[in-house]
Amino acid sequence: MTSNTAKPDKKQMKSAARLYAVQALFQMEASGQTVESIRREFETHRFGAIYDGDEMAEGNVDHFRAVVDHAVNFQAMIDQMTDRALVAKWPIDRIDPVIRALFRAAGAELTQMVTPPKVTINEYVDVAKAFFPEGKESKFVNAVLDHMAREANPEAF
Repeated sequence: MTSNTAKPDKKQMKSAARLYAVQALFQMEASGQTVESIRREFETHRFGAIYDGDEMAEGNVDHFRAVVDHAVNFQAMIDQMTDRALVAKWPIDRIDPVIRALFRAAGAELTQMVTPPKVTINEYVDVAKAFFPEGKESKFVNAVLDHMAREANPEAF
């Protein structure tokens, strides 16, 4: 029975890492902080921290670092891919900054990591729902990520 609980914990930790990566990328863009200072802040103060009695999920540090690092190192390529997936009237710089950070994190996984594209799409649609629980953003995110995934990894479809 313990093996059943270990597997969801691993998945939950990766899911938390993705959420933290989106937050970190958003914060980097908004504050101009370096990737090193953001990484240190999140790993030291966010993972598993308790805020107002709510315990934050423990994130998979390696996954968090990989997503953030790849998103930063391959940002131009990811942004170009995102632009191609968006309607021409909506270049990436006109997109909500949280969604822009989400596209960069997901783009990092789609282009630089071994996560199956459908898993990446589902995970980041869930992240969009966490940030925008009442909105239609998750459908928008799903459509754009599907387009990006098909470009990055067409043989997976």
